[in-house]
Amino acid sequence: MTTVTAPVPAASPPVLPSSPRAFADALGLAALRGASLAEVDAAAALQHRTDRKYLLPLDGARALVEALAAGHHVLDLAGRRTTSYHSAYFDTEALAAWRAHVQRRRRRWKVRTRLYAEDGLCRVEVKTKDGRGATVKHARTVPADAYGRLGTGAAGFVDGVLGGAGVPVTAGLLVPAAEIRYVRAALADLEHGSRVTLDGLLTCHRGDRTAALDPGQVLVETKGGARPAPADRLLLRLGARPVSLSKYVVGQALLTPGLPDNDVRRLARAHFVTSTGPADASASGSTERNPAA
Repeated sequence: MTTVTAPVPAASPPVLPSSPRAFADALGLAALRGASLAEVDAAAALQHRTDRKYLLPLDGARALVEALAAGHHVLDLAGRRTTSYHSAYFDTEALAAWRAHVQRRRRRWKVRTRLYAEDGLCRVEVKTKDGRGATVKHARTVPADAYGRLGTGAAGFVDGVLGGAGVPVTAGLLVPAAEIRYVRAALADLEHGSRVTLDGLLTCHRGDRTAALDPGQVLVETKGGARPAPADRLLLRLGARPVSLSKYVVGQALLTPGLPDNDVRRLARAHFVTSTGPADASASGSTERNPAA
C-alpha cells in the first residue's frame, strides 16, 4: 500500500498595511486605552527631550505595543488612533541643515511646516539641539494653506528661534528641500510623562523621486528624559538597538544626487526603496531596491 503525503502549502507572506486603518490594525492599537490630545499634552508634551529611534519589523512593533499596553495610552482622536503627517522641510541651497546633522555638529537644526492631514492643522516647527545634545522643539500654529511655505509671520518665528540658538541662518536663506509623509500612532505614559511614537507607510519626496520605507518596517521613537524609559528597555529585550535615522536626512541622502556617502545612507539602503514618478503615484514609476550596504 502506497501512502501519499499531501504537499505542505507554503506559508502565505504577511499582509502589509497600505492605509492608516490597516496600520492601526496591524499594531493592535484597539487593545489600548485611549487618551485625548489634552491628556497627552498635559502629561508628555516634551518640547525639550531626548529622542531615541529604532527600526522594528511589523510583528516586533506589535509585540512592543502589547508589552506597553499596561502602562501606556494611545492618542485617540474621536475614535481615530493614527494621524497622517505631511512635513515640508526647508534648508539652504547648500543643504546646511542636512550637512550639520551628517557631520554631527553641535548646532544642528531643522525647519519644517507640518500638516496633520485628517485634522487640517498646520504648524511651523523649528528643532535645535541644546548644549547637552537634547532636542528642543519650538512650534507655532499657522493656517492650513500655509503648509509648504514660510510667510512673513513664520519667517520671523524661525529667525527668532534659530538666532536664539546661535544658528547663523535666517529664513530668507531657506528654500523647500523635501517632503516626508507617514502615518503615526502616539503612545503616552501619562504617569511618568514619556511617549512612544510608531511611524509607518513612510515616504520621502524630492522632485519626481521618492524613497519609501519597507512597509514591513516601523520606525519607533521614544521621547523622554536623559535616562532610558521603560519602552527603551523593552525594545532592547526585543532585540532592537538605537539607530541614528532622521527622516529628512534619509530622504536627502537617497534622493539628491552627488551627496557624499555616509552612515545614514548605508543604513537607509537596507530598508528603503527608491522610485521615479509622481509623488502621489510612486508605485507607477521605475523602482530601485537599494541593497544593504
